[in-house]
Amino acid sequence: MSLTDRQEDILIAVALTEFSVHYEQADPELSRRAWQLAADHLLEYDVEPREAIGAFEIK
Repeated sequence: MSLTDRQEDILIAVALTEFSVHYEQADPELSRRAWQLAADHLLEYDVEPREAIGAFEIK
């Protein structure tokens, strides 16, 4: 399955968010930076949470 550029952008943000959650205890600063990067990425591409779900056809 080939992803669109928008799906790739959303997937990157999801991966950064997941990373942030898993490393919160081990390295709070790195976790915070990953979370902020994910948020910035979504804002840069004007992606809303509902749209992210729709982009991957999640039901």
